[in-house]
Amino acid sequence: MPQVDTHCPYCALQCGMRLDGVRVTPRDFPVNAGGLCQKGWTAGALLTSPRRLTTPMIRVDGALEPVSWDFALDFVARKLAELKEQHGPDAVAVFGGGGLTNEKAYLLGKFARVALGTSQIDYNGRFCMSSAAAAGIKAFGADRGMPFPVTDLKNADVVLLAGANPAETMPPFVQHLRGADLIVVDPRRTPTAESAGLHLAPAPGTDLALALGILHAVVEGGHLDRSYVDARTNEFGEAWRIAATWWPERAERVTGVPAADMRLAAAKLANARNAYILTARGTEQHATGTANVGGWINLALSLGLPGREGSGYGCLTGQGNGQGGREHGQKADQLPGYRKLDDPAAREYVAGVWGVDPDSLPGPGRSATELLDALGTDEGPKALMVFGSNVVVSAPRSGRVQDRLSALDFLVVADFVLSETAALADVVLPVTQWAEEDGTLTNLEGRVLLRRKAIDAPPGVRSDLDVLNGLALRLGKAGFPADPETVFEELRIASKGGVADYSGVSYDRLRDGEALHWPVPADDHPGTPRMFLDAFAHPDGRARFAPVEYSGPAELPDEEFPLQATTGRVLQHYQSGAQTRLIKELDDVVPEAFVEVHPDTAKRAGLEEGDPARIRSRRGETVAKVRFVQSLKPDLVFLPFHFPGEQRANLFTNPALDPVSRMPEFKVCAVSLSTVDGAA
Repeated sequence: MPQVDTHCPYCALQCGMRLDGVRVTPRDFPVNAGGLCQKGWTAGALLTSPRRLTTPMIRVDGALEPVSWDFALDFVARKLAELKEQHGPDAVAVFGGGGLTNEKAYLLGKFARVALGTSQIDYNGRFCMSSAAAAGIKAFGADRGMPFPVTDLKNADVVLLAGANPAETMPPFVQHLRGADLIVVDPRRTPTAESAGLHLAPAPGTDLALALGILHAVVEGGHLDRSYVDARTNEFGEAWRIAATWWPERAERVTGVPAADMRLAAAKLANARNAYILTARGTEQHATGTANVGGWINLALSLGLPGREGSGYGCLTGQGNGQGGREHGQKADQLPGYRKLDDPAAREYVAGVWGVDPDSLPGPGRSATELLDALGTDEGPKALMVFGSNVVVSAPRSGRVQDRLSALDFLVVADFVLSETAALADVVLPVTQWAEEDGTLTNLEGRVLLRRKAIDAPPGVRSDLDVLNGLALRLGKAGFPADPETVFEELRIASKGGVADYSGVSYDRLRDGEALHWPVPADDHPGTPRMFLDAFAHPDGRARFAPVEYSGPAELPDEEFPLQATTGRVLQHYQSGAQTRLIKELDDVVPEAFVEVHPDTAKRAGLEEGDPARIRSRRGETVAKVRFVQSLKPDLVFLPFHFPGEQRANLFTNPALDPVSRMPEFKVCAVSLSTVDGAA
C-alpha cells in the first residue's frame, strides 16, 4: 500500500505520523509539529507482533481452542440470548474503552441498549477523565478537555500544571510550553517538575487544600478579576465563603507547601498577560476528584482566564480517544452527542434516529468500578463483553476484579493480543488494530481526526464493528453497519443538537484536511476551535464557581500502613502495557515494575536499591524492585501501573469512589513496605 498520513495509536495528542507499510515517520501536524515520543516511533512494531491473535477461540476443558468466526459468533449470540431469557437483559454487561474510535464507541452504546436491552455498560474512561468532565460540565455547561487549540499555549506567559507530567506521558506536548513560566503541582519531582520555575509539592490527596490556599492568596493579594467575575460568572460568594477560611498558612499545614509559594503562584498567574491552568490525572484520580478540579477551575475563574482568547482552563485528556469516547454513548448515563440518558427529550430524539420506542431504552446503569464489582453476584450481570480494555491490570483492587470475572457465567473479550483479561475469557475474538481500519477520534483539544487505514489486517481478523454487526444480526436486530463511514453518518445525525454536535463533520471534510473542533453544527460550519469566548454553555451564558470543601484522602496512614502510595505512567509504557510490553525496544528499557522510595525509608525497611519489595495495603499487595529517589518525600512511594501478575500496582489501590464522577482513588492509599520474605 502507498504511504498513508495517519495518527498515533496512543495518547490523546494523536500526533500526526506517516505509515509506509509498518514503517513510521513523523509528519508536521499542529499538536506534535513533526515530533514523536518513543512509543509513537515504535508503534509500527505492534502491527507485526508475533503475539497477534488471528483466529477466534473458545474455552474447551479449560483451554482456549481455535474455532471459525461463524461458530464463535453463533455461540456468543446463543449464550447471551439464554442469559437474557433466564435473568433479564441486565444479566449481560458491556465494557468499552477510551481508545475505541468514535464509530466503535457509538455502535457499542447502541448495541448494548438496542440489541441487548441492557443498562449495564460503561468504559475505562471512567478511570481517567470523569472527574474533570463532571467539574467542567458543572462550571461551564460543557466538557471539552481543552476548549482551545494546543498551539495557543505557545503564547502563554504562565502555565500551571496540576497533576500532570507531560514530559513522560506526552513528550511532544512539552514543546508548546517552552515559552511559559511553569508552575507544576505534583507530590513527586518528576521530569516536568524539574523544568518548572515553581514546583509545588503537596502531600498526596491535599490538592484541593492547595487550590483553596492559592485562591485565598489571589483575593488577599488584590488579584481577583472582579469585573470578569461579575459579568461572566455566578456563585463566587459561596466559593469564597469556603476559600476565605483557607489562608495560605492554614493550607501549608495541610499540604506541606510553603505559604510564600502559594502567594508567589497567585502573583505569577495574576500578573501574566496570558495564563492557563491545566489539570490531569494526578489531581483527578481521587475520591474527591470532581471537587479537586472544581477548586482549580475556581482559581481560573477568579483570574478571568476561561473564555478569554490567550488564556484558559483545560484538562489534559489521557487516552487516545478519551474525549470522543465519552461523548457518544458507551458511558453508563449517556447517549450520543453528550446527551444524558435520563433526559426525556434526548431519549426521544436518539430513539427516533435508532427507530425504536424511547420507552424501550434502559436507564442509566452502574459506573465502571461498581459494574466490575457486581459481576457474577446474585444481583449483578452474569455475562460481560469487553472491547478495548484490560481491566485485570487497569482497574482498582484488580485482584477483586479478577475474582469477579472468574465468577461470571460467560466472558467475551475482543482484542488483538491475548491480554491478561482476554486470557480469562470463555470466547476471544481477534480484532483489527489502529492501522488496519478507518475511523475517527477526537483529540484532547476537541479536534475530530480521521485515522486512515494503512495496511490490511491479517487473514482471519475482523473489526469490532464487524463483530457487533454479526452479533446484532444473530440476535435479530438490524441497523448495526460494519462500515465505519456509514456508522459515522449515523453518529452525525444522532449527535445533532447535542452538546458535542458532530453533525457538520464528514469523512470528506476530514480527508480534505479541515481542522474541525466540535461543535460543528452544520456542513458549512468551520468548527469551534475556541469555546466560551462569547458565552459559556449554561442557559444564562455564565460560568459557575463550585462551593468545594476539602476533606482529604479517603484513607490515611496508620501504624500498620504508615506510608502513602501513588501510581502513574512511565515514558516507555502506556496504560495497562498490553501494547507497549510487546515492543522489545520499549520493554528492554522498563521490563518490570519498580517502586520509587526515599533511600532512608527503604533502609528502615531493610531494603537496598534493586531489592524486591513488598508493597501492601488493606486490599492486597504487589512486588516491585526498589529504586532510590532522593527527592521523594520520605512517607511516599511511587509505582507505575503497566505491569501484570503480582507486579500489578492496582492490587493495592483504593476503589473508593468520587460521589459525582464515580472515579476511583488511584492516586493515594495507605501502604506498608517490607522485604519480600519479611514483615512490614
